[in-house]
Amino acid sequence: MNTEFLKVAHAAREAAAELAPLPRAPKDRALRAVADALVAHAAEIVEANAADVEQARAQGTAEAMIDRLRLDEGRVAAIAEAVRQVADLPDPVGEVVRGSTLPNGLELRQLRVPLGVIGIIYEGRPNVTVDAAALCLKSGNAVLLRGSSSAYSSNTALVKVMQEALAATEVPSGAVQLVPGLTRDSVKTLMRARGLVDVLIPRGGASLINSVVEESTVPVIETGTGNCHVYVDAGADLDLAVEILVNAKAQRPSVCNAAETFLVHADAADAFVPRALEALKAAGVTVHGDARVARYGDDVVPATEDDFTAEYLSLDIAAAVVDSLEDAVAHIRRYGSGHTDAIVTRSQQAARRFVSLVDSAAVAVNASTRFTDGGEFGFGAEIGISTQKLHARGPMGLPELTSTKWVYTGEGQLRTAEGTVIAKSGQ
Repeated sequence: MNTEFLKVAHAAREAAAELAPLPRAPKDRALRAVADALVAHAAEIVEANAADVEQARAQGTAEAMIDRLRLDEGRVAAIAEAVRQVADLPDPVGEVVRGSTLPNGLELRQLRVPLGVIGIIYEGRPNVTVDAAALCLKSGNAVLLRGSSSAYSSNTALVKVMQEALAATEVPSGAVQLVPGLTRDSVKTLMRARGLVDVLIPRGGASLINSVVEESTVPVIETGTGNCHVYVDAGADLDLAVEILVNAKAQRPSVCNAAETFLVHADAADAFVPRALEALKAAGVTVHGDARVARYGDDVVPATEDDFTAEYLSLDIAAAVVDSLEDAVAHIRRYGSGHTDAIVTRSQQAARRFVSLVDSAAVAVNASTRFTDGGEFGFGAEIGISTQKLHARGPMGLPELTSTKWVYTGEGQLRTAEGTVIAKSGQ
């Protein structure tokens, strides 16, 4: 493990120990100081970002990706405002999750506590650097940030501004650290830093997430590959179904909660599929359909097995006709990623059965998949959307960036073979 990495990892570890017991007020003051500093130093942040954008253009990066990378003073101001919004959120640390008085008189409480040092591995957008740092600080955690090499100058400038702002507060500046290095070796070092890093959260595409999950020795919270489905049941309100489908696919196709497949019950196919194909075409969406869908339109691209597993993140969608709700669920179980799946139906019984059978982090009934989001759920912000089942599942807000500890308080209780006895006081 290289010396540069060890330096920042140990600094984060020490900062985490100082940060964990801080109450809400100093953390909120520190976050507001960070927000003010970002606005004050916007010009130098934008200048650093311009170097990243110029390099990305020279490498032939697509304009859509460059737009995700680009910062201007307006975007920096928006990032700062997001930090202020995190400061306004309730502090989860110290919350009593549950508690009771045991028959032996011990008072038992389960409290939320910080995870410790969180490593974030992410792609592209430099706003994630600040968003992730703010959420980690608010929840009492130190953070090691490893963004993409394409945003290294931007991330370096952002972390410098945040550290300088924190230095004037009660929150240790070492609580926010940028992992040094531009090569994959620095990512591997972070993934192997068990004992220095408590948990890793990857944010990005399927290849990044799979790589971290498969190679890391540090515990990983797996986030957000989204092969989301919209199932149109027999007897569904077809006007509603068309609007939900188009919104789920086309409102913002490049995000993990966009629909990537639609399924329709055979009894509704004649009435629904032609309307869906027309509406999707008008929205610029290419449909990759099975043979039963293809007979409804000349523009349908024949679907392959890969189409049904794809997270397109583009104006493409796979489609299939199924013979029953159970067949729709079987398709989702086979091809889905466990993110978000929706049913459009008039039947309460069908809705209940779909909800009980679909094993995903979020299930929508007569609503777009696009609502699986921390902000939309009222959490205020999120670090990502977990598609695993341990610790956290679904949009991860501040409480999901904590663990718990058990605290029990007594009056001298001793455990013996015969049961609990109370020790005699010396007073």
